[in-house]
Amino acid sequence: MSDQRPLAVYTDTDDLNPAAGVDLLSGNGFRVEVCQTRDPDRIAEAAAGASALLVGYAPIDRELLDRLPDLRIIALLSRGYDNVDVAAATERGIWVCTVADLASEEVGTHAWTLSLALLRQLPYFAGCGTVHGWIDRPPTLPRRLSEVTVGVLGLGSTGRAYAELAAPAAARVLAHDVSRGPDRPDVPGVQIVDFWTVIEEADVLSLHLPLTEKTRGIIDAEAIARMRDDAYLVNVARGALLDPAALLDALDHHRLAGAALDVFDTEPPAADDPLLAHPRVLTTPHVAYLSTTTESGYITAQANNVLAWHDEGRPTDPINHIAGMPC
Repeated sequence: MSDQRPLAVYTDTDDLNPAAGVDLLSGNGFRVEVCQTRDPDRIAEAAAGASALLVGYAPIDRELLDRLPDLRIIALLSRGYDNVDVAAATERGIWVCTVADLASEEVGTHAWTLSLALLRQLPYFAGCGTVHGWIDRPPTLPRRLSEVTVGVLGLGSTGRAYAELAAPAAARVLAHDVSRGPDRPDVPGVQIVDFWTVIEEADVLSLHLPLTEKTRGIIDAEAIARMRDDAYLVNVARGALLDPAALLDALDHHRLAGAALDVFDTEPPAADDPLLAHPRVLTTPHVAYLSTTTESGYITAQANNVLAWHDEGRPTDPINHIAGMPC
């Protein structure tokens, strides 16, 4: 007799161990397969007949969805959802859900840590005694924190966490929220301004935007050209928010003091990516979300979305709505 339990398939979990999620799902009546692939053909083969797809960064496009007619939920392993064609999923009656604000504290903290590292010139001073002489100094000296203007693009949960850390320490915190709604409260000590004011006046600019068609490439050559020559750029959101060629050109021609990148458009980036080895770029390997809490929390939150859908008809943290289903 064939196994009649619903099938849940993990596509990819990168460095996170899916074991806790597998145990949750299998303990609640699911068959579970773990692929660890982003290849659409392998996903289509493994997920044939699956009702649930648990996704890391694998692209889930319209074509792949056409090959998975039984699919009813896509549970993501992050706050972002730019790797899924949400419109196509919604048309097919497929829920798409994220881990919501689980890592907001970690991402905000990581961005602030990178900001402080740049302002204090840690990438340079970490090499003193080896790369540099002990009393060598960088061309740009560290800035006094209480005299700098911090800029924040995006005041969702991670942007708010970052702004709340910056506000008590910096001279000013300016923010622009591209999706600001009436139900989003102000952050004490943060001044809401227009996009170009943040770009032009920030000494350190931190990106906290989702990747959408509206925000893709938002930090382009024009935006970078209008930043201060002694400003720093921090990106812990999505690599495709900025134009890497424009960033590199500005750094090479000293029209930007430095940058800190936790994300790249292609991950992992190519070994010869010039931004990786640039002396004024601090990079981390997409770990802004990572902590002892989120390492297990992401996996269990993802699996619990699937269980909520199975038990109640709706995941815990959906980003779309399926007609006729509970709101």
